[in-house]
Amino acid sequence: MTSMLELDDIQSGVLRPRPSPYAATYILLRIDDATAGRALMGRLAKVVSSAANPESPLSDTWVSASLTYEGLRALGVPQEYLDTFAWEFRQGMAARATALGDVGESSPEHWESPLGTREVHVVLTALSPSQAALDAAIDRARATYHGLHGIEAIWRQDCHTLSTGREPFGFKDGIGQPAIEGSGIPSRNSHEPPLKPGEFVLGYPDETGNLPPMPGPEILGRNGTYVAFRKLHQRVAAFRRYLQESSTSPDDLELLAAKMMGRWRSGAPLALCPFHDDRELGADPLRNNDFGFADDATGYNTPPGCHVRRANPRDASVAGVVRLHRMLRRGTAYGPELPEGVLDDDGQDRGLMFAFVGAHLGRQFEFVQSEWLNGGTFLDLGDAKDPITGAQDDGGGTFSIPKRPIPKRLRGLPSFVVTRGGEYAFMPGIRALRWLSELRT
Repeated sequence: MTSMLELDDIQSGVLRPRPSPYAATYILLRIDDATAGRALMGRLAKVVSSAANPESPLSDTWVSASLTYEGLRALGVPQEYLDTFAWEFRQGMAARATALGDVGESSPEHWESPLGTREVHVVLTALSPSQAALDAAIDRARATYHGLHGIEAIWRQDCHTLSTGREPFGFKDGIGQPAIEGSGIPSRNSHEPPLKPGEFVLGYPDETGNLPPMPGPEILGRNGTYVAFRKLHQRVAAFRRYLQESSTSPDDLELLAAKMMGRWRSGAPLALCPFHDDRELGADPLRNNDFGFADDATGYNTPPGCHVRRANPRDASVAGVVRLHRMLRRGTAYGPELPEGVLDDDGQDRGLMFAFVGAHLGRQFEFVQSEWLNGGTFLDLGDAKDPITGAQDDGGGTFSIPKRPIPKRLRGLPSFVVTRGGEYAFMPGIRALRWLSELRT
């Protein structure tokens, strides 16, 4: 078994980190004619960017293409091959809603159309550091389906860096990505050695030493990966009000926000500066992710139930399994900013387009979502959920902050994040796109 990544066959969106600043667009397509769909695959093979040449001036601008299970069916992929894909992928995200915590107002019946339906076949993503370069990338992507009768663009979401450079709740985002052996992208956490490539790209050994299950035939599965796209609406005004009502001063408010997230809004981790913000540390990519939790078992610095510690427990007591659940995350903000200091909701849709990238939908994305973010057993937190992203039950969420002599316990946490839709997709290698273009039924 070789672990040398074939970067020229892997789509850039798999391995390249999100640029900062950024502009992004997501476009969903429906395939009404298999012949047109195959022609689309051939065109996309010439447009999508590969992960090779990371030093190229164009390496931060790319177009990537993914297909849903229904999209592969629409192309005419034989059922014997469709049956080899991960069963979560075959079911689709909407069918997995209960396991993912997408219940109540986040349930698929409330999702934005056509997300979660059989209408979604292809997901095109364009990402760039500038709007001008993004527009050029979108033009290239649009050219692949423009004029193809039987291909319909059915949804679009534009994203952009906010003026603050942070996500809508006000925190620096895009920190904490794992390093991957053979990717050419160095690790920024000395506490975490690079992970095996098979955790993120199919056809290579993963952390178990084995090859992860790969769809057949090999040309279709190799160098591909699974992607989970989610549109997450953020209740910024509600988050601000909760912080204000639960704190005694502006400084106390910022500390409370940091305790819930696990980082100060600047990106500085509580693990390295637990008592005050350090904006210089937060802005330093060589330092703001270089820490662990082994020396803070109780969580006096970083509460065990905070978002950062749940999403990646690092070297804490569950360290033996953490590497099996690591995943690549991409987040891009959408919607207008809520002006600083505003505590009332203005009715505008704002939030994050979230994307998971990994070779194991079940033990990576679904496990973290269900067991770590929406569950608390693994850290002896009972039924408490993530205070930032957790699917709270009717505003009855709780969050405990270890503190001497008596812990501080927050009650009445509402859901600050609501799922507006999502899709499971497969991002094939570039050779696989060409193979799909040559399918015959």
